[in-house]
Amino acid sequence: MRIIKAGIQDTVQDFGRYGYQQAGINPSGAMDRYALQVANALVGNDLHEAVLELHFPSSVILFTRPLLIAITGADFSPSINGEPVPLNQCIVVNKNDALQFHRPVSGARACLAVQGGFKLSPWLESQSTNLKAAAGGYEGRALRKGDELICRTEREYSKLLNGKNFRVLPWTADHQSGDNSKEILILPGNEWDRLPAASRDRFLGTPFLITKLADRMGFHLGNEPMDILPGEELVSSAVTFGTVQLLPDGKLIILMADHQTTGGYPRVAHVITAHHSKLAQKRTGEALHFRITDLMTAEQLLQKQQQHIKQLQNACLFKLQSYA
Repeated sequence: MRIIKAGIQDTVQDFGRYGYQQAGINPSGAMDRYALQVANALVGNDLHEAVLELHFPSSVILFTRPLLIAITGADFSPSINGEPVPLNQCIVVNKNDALQFHRPVSGARACLAVQGGFKLSPWLESQSTNLKAAAGGYEGRALRKGDELICRTEREYSKLLNGKNFRVLPWTADHQSGDNSKEILILPGNEWDRLPAASRDRFLGTPFLITKLADRMGFHLGNEPMDILPGEELVSSAVTFGTVQLLPDGKLIILMADHQTTGGYPRVAHVITAHHSKLAQKRTGEALHFRITDLMTAEQLLQKQQQHIKQLQNACLFKLQSYA
């Protein structure tokens, strides 16, 4: 695969780099890990295999050999050789096919998976790009014009193409896991009880807009300043993807995939893991509506999501066998 036009910030990401946070190395990984798993399931990869995480405007990609790919997550109006192609389906591409994205329809981040994954050296057991450390992924940075990614697959796809430039295989992944609510569910954080009643009511009853200060490290929210009750001075403590912190100016920030490993600001809430994907697909200017839940519900939603992914993986492997 060759990048013939660079996107705004497209990187290689897998499920994340864990086990090194005590050394100050954050996990990184895909922002939408559910979309990553759907893409990998479609092409028969390990669910945690590295993909390209694409933002809009996205890279224009030239395939230098036939490959099996899948695009999931955000809808950026993808096309191959100018012909529209769908999300959540397997696509066999031919040598010299060009993939490009025309306009953002929904979502903020797309995942592009390739059967077999990419031939890249892992850093600390992960291929995820850590932009701050300039390590992992493709030379530790976002993709640029002229970059070439080598794919590990040795399979020959010519028979599947039947003389066509590209071919969309005839099944679609149900990328929904049954949770169609528009609310973002949260669990109370360690300092939730230090919010005055009025601030808690506003947190749960007011929509919050994502400001332009939104990236892979965190989403700053454009809320009216919130108060916090006096108490013991906080020491830096562990934070994670989905931690909602109250900044000194009373504004909120939600930590995302490239979050720091510790923080000293009040942790008023945590977005449940099953809703990280929903959160990751929010764009600047979109509104977030929070609703509090309990740990049992959070666990049940995550189990349901994981079960759906496993069923999808099994179904796709069965389908792909008929095209072996």
